[in-house]
Amino acid sequence: MSQPAPHAAPATTHGPGVAQPGEPASLWRVVRDQRKIVYLGLGFIVASLWICGQLGRWTLAGCIAGGIALALANHLATELWLLRLITSGRQATRNELIGATLVRLTVLSVVAVAVAVFLWPEGIGLLLGLAIFRLFALMMTSLTLLKELKNP
Repeated sequence: MSQPAPHAAPATTHGPGVAQPGEPASLWRVVRDQRKIVYLGLGFIVASLWICGQLGRWTLAGCIAGGIALALANHLATELWLLRLITSGRQATRNELIGATLVRLTVLSVVAVAVAVFLWPEGIGLLLGLAIFRLFALMMTSLTLLKELKNP
């Protein structure tokens, strides 16, 4: 294996989709960068309303759609927080990462469990919607990372 020359500049990624310190972070940029996942979430919402609605289970359809919407909002909030962190140019501490994650997941869990209990048994669809969206968003993110690792 050949080693890079000691005087070679480190490889940096400057492209249209790569955030750089000093750039403004906005929700619109996050939605644009995450458009595939947004489309996936909207597609799942439409599918849940279509399928469960055809069966006459509108409360279940709304709960599943609500779970998907909550998961999508959580995903976009996470990405916005990360974009703001990257564009600020500072490094987050472990406690900041843990704190932001705990607050976001606590709010999400309290809302999801409250709705599930209040609308039982159809309310369990909210938790199902959260799980389905999270699974597919994780797979899409993993595939993107694997492609990046494969390309030099």
